Amino acid sequence: MKTILQTNYGSPDVLQLRDIEKPTPKENQVLVKVHSASVNAKDYRMMRADPFFIRLMGQGFLKPKDARTGTDVAGRVEAVGESVTQFKTGDEVFGCAKGSFAEYALARESYLALKPARTSFEDAAALPIAALTALQGLRDAGGIRSGQRVLIQGASGGVGTFAVQLAKVFGTEVTAVCSPRNVAMARSIGADHVIDYAKEDFTRSGQRYDLIYAANGYHWIGSYKRALCPQGVYVCAGGTMPQFFQVMLLGSRMSEKGGRSLSNMGVAKVDQKDLAYLGELLATGKITPVIDARYPLEKVPEAMRYVEEKHARGKVVITVA
Repeated sequence: MKTILQTNYGSPDVLQLRDIEKPTPKENQVLVKVHSASVNAKDYRMMRADPFFIRLMGQGFLKPKDARTGTDVAGRVEAVGESVTQFKTGDEVFGCAKGSFAEYALARESYLALKPARTSFEDAAALPIAALTALQGLRDAGGIRSGQRVLIQGASGGVGTFAVQLAKVFGTEVTAVCSPRNVAMARSIGADHVIDYAKEDFTRSGQRYDLIYAANGYHWIGSYKRALCPQGVYVCAGGTMPQFFQVMLLGSRMSEKGGRSLSNMGVAKVDQKDLAYLGELLATGKITPVIDARYPLEKVPEAMRYVEEKHARGKVVITVA
């Protein structure tokens, strides 16, 4: 089978299309014939080992221990391990599988959900990591509730486009912050208000929000606190490393008992119930992936470069079968 492998850390040039033997599922694994995958920020960060401490987290110091690439997947079940009970050959599924930039990928049974009928493999593949990050950040870290005023910073990226739509599903009034070229798109996916960050700094506008979800944060942590209501919550889900360290080091100190709270959401968990819930929202049209571009498997390096350098609008999808 054809697959994209990474034998070194570096630019997209380290990604190579290779022919390897098709894997066999172990006890609790599912072998998926990949139809579509999608690119996440996690993929190019792992590719470059940037930030450097990725090398210290069991991924391999000098080179990746596991050369497989890609995580998001949608396809058909090709075979199942002896202990698998939820899926059978021929089922259409989506979820997370290490090495999804390939013709076949192995996934844990608990990392997959049935793909909704009458939805495309491309749309399903766009969901997993980005939509899970948005859902768990808003619901679990942010404690989102109906009627709140919610601001999504970085509203035009993969996570941000899902965050805007999910915040509307939760019954909130949503303000999206994005670049000038994405203002119309943000409105089209349900934002009640859109702020062009080139024209306005929302942290200095005098407006206050119950929840600020920063899918791509870059302001000083004190600025976010200033923009919160008295019991508001700021959740850092993405941005620069200094941004993460600011919140990690100062968030708890600057939070107030019974008042404003500032924290990182951490890494999204692959949760089967959450995947199924997102699939239901996709099937009913309550969320719709924004797909910026599509690349064939052999052009994964180009896709990675595009996501890394061009600030993709929504998701970039890899079409395999």
